[in-house]
Amino acid sequence: MSLVERGELLGLAEYEQIREPFRRRIMALKQTRRVALGTNMTVLFENHDTALFQIQEMLRTERISAERAVLHELETYNELVPGEREFSATIFIEYPERELRERMLVALAGVEGAFYVRVAGERLAVTPDLRGTDPSRTMAVQYVKFALSVAADSALRAGNVEVSLGVEHDAYRAEVVLSADTVRSLRDDLG
Repeated sequence: MSLVERGELLGLAEYEQIREPFRRRIMALKQTRRVALGTNMTVLFENHDTALFQIQEMLRTERISAERAVLHELETYNELVPGEREFSATIFIEYPERELRERMLVALAGVEGAFYVRVAGERLAVTPDLRGTDPSRTMAVQYVKFALSVAADSALRAGNVEVSLGVEHDAYRAEVVLSADTVRSLRDDLG
């Protein structure tokens, strides 16, 4: 999958003109790519378009127009774009009550390495982003990638394959089979 290029980014005034239809398209895409993982985690599978949207929205919200700052946002959010034979995801740990959330972020220390995907029965481990991690707790937002084996990639491209997403941690366990629409969207990312 190709990274977002500088030439794709619109200036603030140009973006305002197309923002609403672009936003609607991305929200529909995200709806397909958003997966509940148990009751307190949500996973959003990222791709080129979701990263482009995040960059444009950050530029808009922060009123960023200086080239150096634009390039920084481009570099930062391009890390969300999956590479070849790879899924990329943002994982949100969601506990609405502050006290419970704080307790669970401590209890979930190390969860960043406990996620996996299963493609046609093959379990594929997560590659977490460990920058800024604290061994005594986890962060409420995780950025992860899943490298696909050649066999998993082939099975996905062939179609009609079961894909599941899971987490196995002492404080939280869940697994969900991805919908056909989600799998189709992920397959589209593979080209």
